[in-house]
This record gives sequence, C-alpha cells and structure tokens, in this order.
Amino acid sequence: MMNIKNYWWMILLIIIGFIAIGYYLISPLFIVIELNENLTKSVQGQEINIIHESIFQEKAHEVKGKLKVIQENNKTIIYFENFESINGPNLHVWLSKDLEGKEYVDLGSLKATKGNFKYEISREIKFREYKYILIWCVPFKVLFSFATLF
Repeated sequence: MMNIKNYWWMILLIIIGFIAIGYYLISPLFIVIELNENLTKSVQGQEINIIHESIFQEKAHEVKGKLKVIQENNKTIIYFENFESINGPNLHVWLSKDLEGKEYVDLGSLKATKGNFKYEISREIKFREYKYILIWCVPFKVLFSFATLF
C-alpha cells in the first residue's frame, strides 16, 4: 500500500511532465526567427531568371509573403520574399504534389518565420512534378500554409 508521500511525488512528476510538454508545444508560437538572404541581382552579368511567382496562402495559420522560383546557373532556387508566419513545433518546407502532403520531398526545416530566404532544389529532384510548396508542422501533421508552383 502506497503512502500519501508517494502520491504527491507521482502528482508532482505528472505536473512537471505536462509543463515540459506544454512548453515544447506552445513556446515556438512566441519565437520569431528572422533571416534575410539576398538574391544576387545578376549572375556573371546575366539577370536572374524568375520563372514563377505566387503568394503564400493560409491554411491553418495566417501567412504573408511571396514565393519566387528562380533559375540561376542551372540551379533551381525557391525564394521566400517578405515571408511572415507564426512559428510552430518542427516546421518543414515540402515540395508536394498535393495539399495533404501524401507525395512530397522534404527541403528541410523552415529557416525563419520572418524575412527573405532561399532553398536550393537538388538536380536529382524532378521539380516540375510538384505543384505546391507546403509549410508543414511535422508532429501534428498540419498544413500551416502553402504556395503554388506553376
């Protein structure tokens, strides 16, 4: 039979666990990560080639900014311009064929919640097969926002 002290320790451990989980889930909402990676105006005297522009659309959370697809020295670059979004736990940038994230390529963690930044698309990826850029919350499987490609 457990005495009352053991119950208090168990309750204390449960409370500490809930606080830790709550902090993990809620604290990113209040953290703004700002980054400004500039695009070069030209590459060896040639203008950069913007092949597509679109506006980020909100899904689960409000978002602002433009998406630009750029060809530069035989590289495809995805450029987030004047981007602004709420933060969340483990947000990733996905190239996706659909808005449900069933067929996607993970480009990595979202670099910032505010600013201008870019992702280089590997030549091995068949870029034109994808229709969307998704901002995806991995632990909750939630689409935060998206932009269209082509």
